[in-house]
Amino acid sequence: HFELLNKRIDESSSILTELQERDNSIYRVYFEANPIPDEQRKAGFGGVNRYKYLEGFDNSSMIEKATKDLDVLSKQLVVQSKSLDEIVALAKNKEELLASIPAIQPVANKDLKRMASGYGYRIHPIYKTRKFHWGMDFSAPKGTPVYATGNGTIEKVKRSRRGYGNQVKINHGFGYVTFYAHLQKYTVRKNQKVKRGDLIGYVGTSGTSTAPHLHYEVIKGKRKLNPVYFYFSDLTPEEYDRMLEMASQENQSLD
Repeated sequence: HFELLNKRIDESSSILTELQERDNSIYRVYFEANPIPDEQRKAGFGGVNRYKYLEGFDNSSMIEKATKDLDVLSKQLVVQSKSLDEIVALAKNKEELLASIPAIQPVANKDLKRMASGYGYRIHPIYKTRKFHWGMDFSAPKGTPVYATGNGTIEKVKRSRRGYGNQVKINHGFGYVTFYAHLQKYTVRKNQKVKRGDLIGYVGTSGTSTAPHLHYEVIKGKRKLNPVYFYFSDLTPEEYDRMLEMASQENQSLD
């Protein structure tokens, strides 16, 4: 009986060891979680008298060994179970991140002809001076639909005849915010939930604008990032290379 019990303990321990290896080497690497240290996984039990009650029986040493092995196995299973719970939570979080991060162009632009001016130093259309342009301009006729580029919550809507004109700001969570300006009108309200691809407004010329276009920004934390790096769900590698080349050209912005 003890041989059978020990065999089953060894088999279970072997399966658990393999699961621990996968957990540290695959699951936790993929979800960018720190591996669980071996000393935490294999920590023993304190107390010298823990197994004293097993003394005095026939085969006491075998009973004590089997009991110790089962205790260690049980503790490792508890650690592993908590780890898998954490991985499940990370997986859900990662899924939410992938849906929320800005990942498409804010206007339909498959042929890339609407990309008018990129991020970086550009000639200001009114003042004719070299000025840093913090977003990307998409040239399009008035009334062209504008879409949310990731899941999120409408943080701000504003009507204005100056500056960026009619505008929408979306908070995507995870530190990401997107900004859409010079709209003809917007179709959303503050605190409204939106999903990637939802209509949020229409291209216009509101504010300081020389032609119908959308000014689009991607913000992470307090930094305004180059939006061109956030179209990975929308373009083929070849189209993306073309977009990068077009966006890098120093021309005149539309706002």
